[in-house]
Amino acid sequence: MNSMNYRMNNNRKKADNFVDGVREHVRLGLKFSETVKGKLSLGARILQLGGVKRVFRQNFGAREGEKLLKVSQCYLSTTAGPIAGLLFISTQRVAFCSERSIKFSSPNGELVGIHYKVSIPLRKIKRANQSENMKKPSQKYMEIVTMDNFEFWFMGFLNYQKAFSYLQQAISQVQNPVQGDSIQ
Repeated sequence: MNSMNYRMNNNRKKADNFVDGVREHVRLGLKFSETVKGKLSLGARILQLGGVKRVFRQNFGAREGEKLLKVSQCYLSTTAGPIAGLLFISTQRVAFCSERSIKFSSPNGELVGIHYKVSIPLRKIKRANQSENMKKPSQKYMEIVTMDNFEFWFMGFLNYQKAFSYLQQAISQVQNPVQGDSIQ
C-alpha cells in the first residue's frame, strides 16, 4: 500500500508541475487567444517543415557529429519583453529561435520580418543556473552565462526540470568529454 501511495503522490507532483508549467507558459503570452493561436501555428509549421530536427537544421545548420538532445517551448527574456520560441539543446550548442518573425525597419524604410535567433556553443558557456520567483515558486528561470559574462534568461517552460537536466548533461559532456567522444 505504501508503494501505491508513493506512486500516486509522485504522479500528482509530476502532474502539478506540468500544470504549473503550462500556466506559466501561457501567462507570459500577451493574450490567451494569441498564445494558443501562436502554439497552433508553430505546431503546424514544425509539421510542415518535417519535424523539430529539420527546423533546427534549417535555422542553425548542423555540424558534423552534432545531435539534437532536447527541444523545449519557452520564452527568452529581452529588454523588449519575453519572446516565445523554441530552445534547442544539442551536443554542441544551445540555440533559440523565436516563434514569430520580429518586424524591423530596413535602411530603406521597409518593414522586414526576421526570426530572433541565438546560438551559444557549449564550450562558451561558463555556467547555467536555476532560479525561481520567491513569491511564486512555480515561475522558474534558467540563466545561461557565457565566458564573456553575457547572460541569457529563459522562462515559461512546459517541463522546466527536464530542459534544465538536458542542458546540464550537454554542458558536462563538453567539460568532461568521454574518451573517443566526438564533442569538441
